[in-house]
Amino acid sequence: MTRHLFIPLTLMLVIGFLIGPFLIIVAASFSAGDTLAFPPQGFSLKWIAKVFTVESFRDSFAMSMLLAIGGTFAALLLGIPAAYAMSRYKLPFSETIRTIVSAPIIVPGIIVGLALLRYFVVPFGIGITLALFLAHTALILPYAVRVVSASLTNLRSDIEEAAVLLGSSRLGAFFRVVLPNIRGGILSAFILGFVTSFNQVPVSLFLSGPGVRTLPIDMLGYMEIVFDPSVAALSSLLAFLSIGIVFMAERFLGFSRYV
Repeated sequence: MTRHLFIPLTLMLVIGFLIGPFLIIVAASFSAGDTLAFPPQGFSLKWIAKVFTVESFRDSFAMSMLLAIGGTFAALLLGIPAAYAMSRYKLPFSETIRTIVSAPIIVPGIIVGLALLRYFVVPFGIGITLALFLAHTALILPYAVRVVSASLTNLRSDIEEAAVLLGSSRLGAFFRVVLPNIRGGILSAFILGFVTSFNQVPVSLFLSGPGVRTLPIDMLGYMEIVFDPSVAALSSLLAFLSIGIVFMAERFLGFSRYV
């Protein structure tokens, strides 16, 4: 009897440990008080409304959206051909290539950000916006390669070969046969890359500069000056946005099949 109770109890404790801080932030975002506190001092939506009135939040949100969408598109443009080559051909040093491509996932983000700043941005005088774009593209690329590779693995290569035997060129077979059959994987890679880029902190922290900041970095700077629940409200909105995107991806694309 004790053994049967131990497993559910442990599971509940682990779930509580994982989602407990999120629930506290959500509750604090609806506080009627003027400072960030828990338990909340009454119930109010004023901090949710204030999020949309802070100009720095709007500007940094636009920057984060630009980087997330642009970086994800760029990563897919590079990642789809790379995934196709590694899935369909026996390349020399293929394992080394996979390790290099996966490096941004393995190496901690703070090290990646410092390395980019020290060895690329400063020596070559790269602008802040371009540096952030290149960094976010590099961070998203491994996800694009891994997810698209999983989708290509599930696609039988003889379908593409049949198109070639029927008179199509290799390029034509790729666009007419391969891409339509892996569109679910491509869309899943786009969503995963978008969420990863939008919530990126360590790399953006090193590469942000005057007038150019992503939303997570702007939130950190805001908390150094103001200690009201507006940051908690914004965090809750972003968390629900990410959950909604992942839920919709799983509902309509079978997102978990490609990750």
